[in-house]
Amino acid sequence: MYKVTIINDGIETTIHSPNVDDLKLPTGQIKKEINLIDSFNFSFYMNNPGFGKLKPLKTLINVLNLKTGKYEFEGRILGPSENMDDTGLYDASYLSEGELGYLHDSQQRHLEFRGTPIELFTTILNYHNSQVESSKHFHVGNVTVTNSTNNLYLYLSAEVDTFDTIKDKLIDTLGGELQIRKENGVRFLDLLDRVGEDKNTEIKIAKNLLSISRDVDPTQIITRLTPLGTRIESTEEGATDASEARLTIETVNNGIPYIDSPTLISEFGIQGGSVTWDDVTLPNNLMTKGNEWFANQKISHVQYQISALDLFLLGLDIDNFNVGNSHPVKNSIMGIDERLRIIGKSLDIKSPQNAALTIGDKFKTLNQYQSDMNKSAQQVVELQNTVSRQSQTIGVLKTELSTVNDAVITIQSTLEENDIPALEQAVTDLQEAINNLNAAVDEIPDYQVVTPTTDGLMSSLDKSKLDLIAVISSVDLDNFKQKLDLITVANAINLDQLEARVTNLEGGQSNA
Repeated sequence: MYKVTIINDGIETTIHSPNVDDLKLPTGQIKKEINLIDSFNFSFYMNNPGFGKLKPLKTLINVLNLKTGKYEFEGRILGPSENMDDTGLYDASYLSEGELGYLHDSQQRHLEFRGTPIELFTTILNYHNSQVESSKHFHVGNVTVTNSTNNLYLYLSAEVDTFDTIKDKLIDTLGGELQIRKENGVRFLDLLDRVGEDKNTEIKIAKNLLSISRDVDPTQIITRLTPLGTRIESTEEGATDASEARLTIETVNNGIPYIDSPTLISEFGIQGGSVTWDDVTLPNNLMTKGNEWFANQKISHVQYQISALDLFLLGLDIDNFNVGNSHPVKNSIMGIDERLRIIGKSLDIKSPQNAALTIGDKFKTLNQYQSDMNKSAQQVVELQNTVSRQSQTIGVLKTELSTVNDAVITIQSTLEENDIPALEQAVTDLQEAINNLNAAVDEIPDYQVVTPTTDGLMSSLDKSKLDLIAVISSVDLDNFKQKLDLITVANAINLDQLEARVTNLEGGQSNA
């Protein structure tokens, strides 16, 4: 029924044959689940042709269903677990992951994104393909998920790998399910509202149902609902989004912000909860939304674990059990008669007709809860870092704003006190003068040290002349000044005598 092969550098080696009494693996189990990476856990002995040829993360492995002609599993080998008992019997087990695991091999980048969901999906996959080998490439397939505006505005992070980015930014936000599809050897990745189809093959007692168990989780039931709409902008100064109230139904519900379900309250007591519709802006519409949600609320989440015979493999049914498909499930003893969807499947390649199916609502495992908690903690750290950076920026802006305010107040005060109409123009002229001065300062050349051969603050020729000047003897400037004063006095006396003689001569001539 199944053929298992490994591939190293293009060379195929069969490690499990579909033929009876031929090469077999001791164990081989495939697990599939919606939006999770497929796994294949198998073991073999030393006499298997695959012994010594399995390289973690490098060796590829395929499981081909010869009945359908399709691969039940395609992926790569992960880490081994080797054992030997006291008799010397050796066996090794390996865990393999499906091709969706290739999306863990690349990191995304910090990017501010605006656009449609398909554009985001394309951006993410293209950047993944630019980083990994061609054998790990994904082509953008069919994308049907969207939101009310068909537009997204978000940031991608270099701290998150491609798989987690798709899950966080698309699946967790918009919904949808991933599906790998092959066409002519090309690997496509679809992001659909739902994978699988509605099948008519029944799963019921006395036909193909071997066993069934039912788990019920009523903890998410709400018997008193508080509908919340769009945020109401606060009129208080300094209020942030976190402190803004939301639209409620009080104005159309007699002052009460919640609605009750008397039937559910009588059954489960008061279990309060809220549901938010960001795009609802009118109380009447919000009331309608709340009543509709109440009417469609699931009383509890139910999950079934089913062991069933896949009669398709035996040629007794027209449909086989695939993840994503829904089937009518009937069990009169447990009161089950409804169409349920397969969300998980476990397949044993040695007993392919026995399928272990997970049907109904998806419950979170402990690991998934822990993963969600770690993700929330990381988001808190990122938020704290963002707040810290914003606080520093706001501090700087406040300082700059304070400086500007002080300058404005000073100018206003001057204007009021002096009442000089021309002061405004003077301030403008002063600013222009400052700008011109800054420009002039920028144009001042940066002079180097002058030498006899290199121009500097003066020309090299002038420097050469300056170097020729030498001091022959020292000069006492104080003594020099005294001598200069005596000469001046002497000259002054001589001038007086000269003037007296001229006066006498002139007088003598006139007497004559």
